[in-house]
Amino acid sequence: MQTNVPIGVDSNDMRHEGKGLLSLALMDARNHTLHLLSKYEQALGTRNFQVPRVAELNPPLWEVGHIGWFQEWWIARNMQRHRGVHCDPMAARLASIEPQADGWWNSSEVPHDSRWSLTLPGLADTKAYLLDTLESSLELLEKTANDDGDALYFHRLALFHEDMHGEALIYMAQTLGLQLSISVPGPAAMREPVLVPATNFQMGLDIGHGFTFDNERPAHHVAVPEYEIDAQVVTWAQFVEFVDDGGYDRATLWHPDGWTWVQAEGRRAPRYVDQIGVASGAVMQTRFGTARRMLGGQPAMHVSWWEADAWCRWAGRRLPSEVEWELAACTAPRRGFRWGDVWEWTGSTFQPYSGFLADPYRDYSEPWFGTHKVLRGASFATRSRMKSTRYRNFYLPGRDDIFAGFRSCSM
Repeated sequence: MQTNVPIGVDSNDMRHEGKGLLSLALMDARNHTLHLLSKYEQALGTRNFQVPRVAELNPPLWEVGHIGWFQEWWIARNMQRHRGVHCDPMAARLASIEPQADGWWNSSEVPHDSRWSLTLPGLADTKAYLLDTLESSLELLEKTANDDGDALYFHRLALFHEDMHGEALIYMAQTLGLQLSISVPGPAAMREPVLVPATNFQMGLDIGHGFTFDNERPAHHVAVPEYEIDAQVVTWAQFVEFVDDGGYDRATLWHPDGWTWVQAEGRRAPRYVDQIGVASGAVMQTRFGTARRMLGGQPAMHVSWWEADAWCRWAGRRLPSEVEWELAACTAPRRGFRWGDVWEWTGSTFQPYSGFLADPYRDYSEPWFGTHKVLRGASFATRSRMKSTRYRNFYLPGRDDIFAGFRSCSM
């Protein structure tokens, strides 16, 4: 969906780049947001952007307004922005250019359910706010004296935050059935599982290795026994076998909470699947408002953690731990380990690494420890600069609106 992007601006080197390319990346991210907003305008403009209330989504105009608010809150309004991770998040802030900004878009203070009843600015005012907040961020970046980590920390945080919400706008479009011209993963050649030898692996990152999220730190060593891991994610052909064998009818294959979820949801297949053939093996899944036939070699997608776990139990395998996934992604690509088509559920519950210290954006990691499951990798909708073998994504195990699949390990 992106064209004419300068070399390096959408690469995973952006965690390390200085303010020159960072400035271009911030503009690129805002252009991407506005491009997606134009797609929503085409689909929803006549309805004043009104969409059904869905538990896992935000109103589209709230979503994009929050992007501008977050950038302004941590950069233009933050008098301690130069301190980076050492900033006091409770310190007094400057006023917003939009007097009601905090009451509309502060995700820490505005409960999810209330976002649907807010009297938000219209499209033109929201676009103006996005442009004004970007302009002030770029001016302050230009005045930054150096390229050290603290000086650029909040500009980098705002960039990656916008990239995350850009992907959210894409999976929101999928949930709402809006048309988007975006390529989805095609079939891949099947490869034999990869045997990863036992090792003492350094997991995570330390401050000083470019931009890092707080939950990626600190770097630490983990003794990892030998294991076998799939070279690619589970395909539709493999998932159909589970369905054909009565996988959704056998309580013994499911975690008790997962079985409760299946019954409550009335599930017979992953989300958005309209048909999954027992005899033919055909899978019809709605993608961005259009029912499409999935090829057997394509990754199974819109799978919850509960479904991924049940498939593994049925197959006599298990989900990889996140350290196993990270080790394979770092060391086995030349042996066929492929990632990046869909987010991949792991068997790990989201927890802090030993020695974890929260960054100033306290709501990013800490509130979700112990309840969410870790996903690794990236999806076809993830910007390339967001893709990192160290990045930890996390969602509740029932989430299946995101572009998620899984791979397995031997027992």
